[in-house]
Amino acid sequence: MTTTPPPLAELSADEARRIALRAQGLLGAPDRRAGVRGVLRHLGAVQLDTISVLARSHELVPYARLGGVGRTAVDAAYWTGGRAFEYWSHAACVLPVEEWPHFAFRRRAYRARPQWHHDLPEGAYEAVIKQLTAEGPLTATELGGAKNGGEWWDWSASKVAVERALMYGEVVCTERRSWKRVYDLAERAIPAELLHDELDDAECLRRLVRLAGQSLGVGTRADIADYHRLKGEQFDAVVEASGLVPVRVEGWEKPAWADPAALESAPRGRHRTTLLSPFDSLIWERARTERIFGFTHRLEAYVPRQKRIHGYFAMPLLAGGRLLGRVDPAREGRTLVARQVSLDSAKAVAPMAQALREAAEWVGCDAVRVERVDRTELAAPLTAALAAAR
Repeated sequence: MTTTPPPLAELSADEARRIALRAQGLLGAPDRRAGVRGVLRHLGAVQLDTISVLARSHELVPYARLGGVGRTAVDAAYWTGGRAFEYWSHAACVLPVEEWPHFAFRRRAYRARPQWHHDLPEGAYEAVIKQLTAEGPLTATELGGAKNGGEWWDWSASKVAVERALMYGEVVCTERRSWKRVYDLAERAIPAELLHDELDDAECLRRLVRLAGQSLGVGTRADIADYHRLKGEQFDAVVEASGLVPVRVEGWEKPAWADPAALESAPRGRHRTTLLSPFDSLIWERARTERIFGFTHRLEAYVPRQKRIHGYFAMPLLAGGRLLGRVDPAREGRTLVARQVSLDSAKAVAPMAQALREAAEWVGCDAVRVERVDRTELAAPLTAALAAAR
């Protein structure tokens, strides 16, 4: 790590928390006119995941910021009009199409990669490109089948080929159809003025570090690098030229950088009360979430059932700019089931009831049933608050 320059500003822990909330679109009036596409541009990346409980994570992210936007409208905003593409950022993410040139460094790295987990039979890559050229956008199934019939990682030759073409940038995922990727040639899917790899690695990294700093508001080296999964040394090489400024944050052991625009005015406005996807960019980095909110967040979907503490898909409750608890939801017909509710204190009861009712309405449920509350003395108040929220 390079020597950090002296801080240009000192922030209290509370100021840093509020700056982070505003940068993530969760403090202040939401930009409803810009809608889901505005959320995507503002965040720079929205993570995708296969798990669907209330809804998929890429639907939950704009819901948390905008409220009950129609779920079909969410997918349409991402996947119509050539406004976005899917690629590897923090993980598999929806990204604004104007950022295509800035992932050239990653495409080049994939092309230079000497070893892959799957072998690629001779001619398979060329065959996939030829089929896409002739037939237009296709899923892996339409390209010849996604799997060979074994375990989930036992991909067919055509699936291996098209995924490699996706990494290289010759092919683009233009939408998800029944959760299957739809592939098309980049030359058809990406606007001509953006379809290039002309930017060198330094320019790509400068842009992504600056974008991550803007989306986080303030963050440490690890926070900012993790946003688009850059290496620490990549951050070091470009941070001075990125436009971010060094700051000191009360209680943070490590140096931090901030978006200078975030320091120009004190964050004010209405706090969102909402349930967050475990993959929401506000909380996807565990160490940052603990540092800013004093909240330990872990996805337990892949933890054995008997070892889970908060549940399969526990969604943190955001209210008043704090993380006050979490709920593991499920759906049974037109009932939203709160399988397990964890509340920090009695102050979390009313916001949890509000968040549950709003989430239920959004996904088409007309009832909420609470199965278990970790603090048993709060079970009856929560049930009463849910009844009052009807």
